[in-house]
Amino acid sequence: MDNDALWASLPVPAIMIGADDEILEVNPAGESFLNASMKSLLGKPVLDRLAIDADIDGAFARVRRDQGPMFINNVDVGAGHAPPVECNVQIAPVQGGEDVLILLHPRNLAVRLGKSMGVKSAARSAIGMAEMLAHEIKNPLAGITGAAQLLSMGLKGDDLELTDLIVTESRRIVALLDQVEQFGNLRPPERQVVNIHDLLDRAQKSAEVGFAAKMRLVEDYDPSLPPTYVDPDQFMQVFLNLLKNAAEAAGEGGGTIRIRSFYDHALRLRRPDGSGAGLPLQVEICDDGPGLPPEIAAQVFEPFVSGRENGTGLGLALVSKIISDHDGWISVDSVPGKTRFRISLPVAPKDKE
Repeated sequence: MDNDALWASLPVPAIMIGADDEILEVNPAGESFLNASMKSLLGKPVLDRLAIDADIDGAFARVRRDQGPMFINNVDVGAGHAPPVECNVQIAPVQGGEDVLILLHPRNLAVRLGKSMGVKSAARSAIGMAEMLAHEIKNPLAGITGAAQLLSMGLKGDDLELTDLIVTESRRIVALLDQVEQFGNLRPPERQVVNIHDLLDRAQKSAEVGFAAKMRLVEDYDPSLPPTYVDPDQFMQVFLNLLKNAAEAAGEGGGTIRIRSFYDHALRLRRPDGSGAGLPLQVEICDDGPGLPPEIAAQVFEPFVSGRENGTGLGLALVSKIISDHDGWISVDSVPGKTRFRISLPVAPKDKE
């Protein structure tokens, strides 16, 4: 592998600077982190484009003087276009000269990947038990509903309201149990080579005539995005669920939902068997609602966790399951005024195109 290929393959943002601290080179992951092209970054002072919450000038001087690497752990690093990201920063001299290499290791990505892997078995156990209980509960619940309906035939006034309440709440419970059972009954994906924008367009049109009628939907697509390999029906369910969540977050007054697609070389997911897989296709669905409650933000993809009154906490868990079944990954960043769900998917295999 030549040096250019090795540089482009680095999975973390890497920036090369010269003696005057101006940018000499940036790898693809660095371009994504800085939200700018290599051409636009070349020759710019690195500290004009990168804000590191540390004595970075002193760090550069020490690395050049000692000709040895330096590590700065757990510092906020920002690029101006998004909130700062907590990173471990590695600074190293290049070939004994004045050039310096900066490597950024975003910690939130590793932490969230680790959490998502760690909760899978617990989530599956919870769903398995809930599925079994759902089957057992639905039979007596049908009897309760039937008995209430029979009683209501001879009742009036307040008594009739009570039997109607029993029937209504019993049906609500049945609907919840149906959702629980859906986890276990979700068929294996029937994958096809798919242009992800076709699915997003279909989901958007469906949303605009229904639950998102009061929302403004804005597209920001990368038209050069290669196809992915997914079950179209299941991913329609994913996109509709995320769009519905975004619309509900805005409330009655409406708001804006932004749908973005782009390519990111940097993201790789390590499978349980130790192998790695690239997930370069990115889809983001953002809303300008109040944000997720802080106490549930880290567990929002777990079953039965919901930030809405009367929410089942199953919609995002099902979304996460579908994406996981397709060897993808989903994450969320949320602050008041901006919640962003990001889906990362592999490119369709060459032998499937």
